[in-house]
Amino acid sequence: MDFISTRNNAPAATLSQAIAAGLAPDGGLYVPRQLPAARELQAGESLADTAAALLQPFFAGDALEPALASICREAFDFPAPLQSLATANDHVLELFHGPTAAFKDFGARFLAASLTRLRAGEERPLTIVVATSGDTGAAVAAAFHKQPNLQVVVLYPDGRVSPRQAHQLGCLGGNIRALRVAGSFDDCQAMAKQALGDVELQAQVPLSSANSISLGRLLPQMSYYAHAALTHQAAHGGLLNFVIPTGNLGNAMAAVMARALGVPLGRIVLATNANRVLPDYFAGGDYTPQASVATLANAMDVGAPSNFERLRWLYNGDDAALRSAFVSRAVDDATIRDTIAARYRRFGEVFCPHTATAVQVLEQLRASGEAAAGEHWAVAATAHPAKFESVVEPLIGREVPVPPALAELLQRPAHAEPCLPEYAALRSVLRG
Repeated sequence: MDFISTRNNAPAATLSQAIAAGLAPDGGLYVPRQLPAARELQAGESLADTAAALLQPFFAGDALEPALASICREAFDFPAPLQSLATANDHVLELFHGPTAAFKDFGARFLAASLTRLRAGEERPLTIVVATSGDTGAAVAAAFHKQPNLQVVVLYPDGRVSPRQAHQLGCLGGNIRALRVAGSFDDCQAMAKQALGDVELQAQVPLSSANSISLGRLLPQMSYYAHAALTHQAAHGGLLNFVIPTGNLGNAMAAVMARALGVPLGRIVLATNANRVLPDYFAGGDYTPQASVATLANAMDVGAPSNFERLRWLYNGDDAALRSAFVSRAVDDATIRDTIAARYRRFGEVFCPHTATAVQVLEQLRASGEAAAGEHWAVAATAHPAKFESVVEPLIGREVPVPPALAELLQRPAHAEPCLPEYAALRSVLRG
């Protein structure tokens, strides 16, 4: 299988080439020239087994194909359980049991395992440039820490991530370098994309990406949706519908692609915070990127979601068809707070702000009848609430226990370098 750019102005690439490059030369995102045909799938004995079977058509004929099973075992060595919520036929897919307590551990570890194999024997190290609105950078830093022949430069908006997220970004050292940018996530993302498209710089310093623009992160993220939906269907019959909190659209795009491959997923609803680019578009407005707004659900503070290019590609640029296929709703900070407090008070459930955003949207769908009583719905729980203790704990009136892996990271000293929100500043860092 080969891969093309969403902008159709770059040579086709093999899977290995697309993973190594991160971004296509024309600035577009890599997508398969043609999706594999939908097929009947079954859940494997483990998430890793399901992932290997699901991803095999994408790896067919590629240099990484013989290593696919071992890459999956390395990346998916922690669970993604589908748990029942207190309300009937509602579930939560817990994606926060990895080393940095966020869903991005899955894709980051898969990408690291892939690139480690692809870079074996190379003389010059590959530098991964990653912009983060909170969780991506920590997952990438942990996944690539001490990996041979690989370096990471993480850009994050100073003051716009939670204290524990910021600590995770700067606590590893070694081949990981954290830059706290005096700007927004959109500034960080624009700087990273400019670096990846800088031909002169790439000739001096080989670069790649680990943001959700990376094919090496997108493809493996299909796996936990497939495993949950297939396991649920075997136990209950019928389709599992999802509400997915989204910022850059990578996690939701993975679910959409999994459904296109034949995974028994029903409707996919996109939940956002006060950054309304997607809800406004799906309500009939133009797609108009905007400056991002800082919110409690900071990992979703994105005003120009990169993966919208992939979503449009999947629907052949047909805006009418795309709008008819999805619903997207925004939730403001006050409602996020109310949802966290009310769900704990009523049911003892504890959610991070991002997961609470999706829970609120599911509550709205149930109340309006858009989600019928007999339908099974799941919320993607994208991060552990302990990462947002300054928001969650005052609302529930108690401490949130910290997972052991996260506690270990928080015990390390942390350091991040200040950086201006200008490409020249990043270019200087990358050139060393």
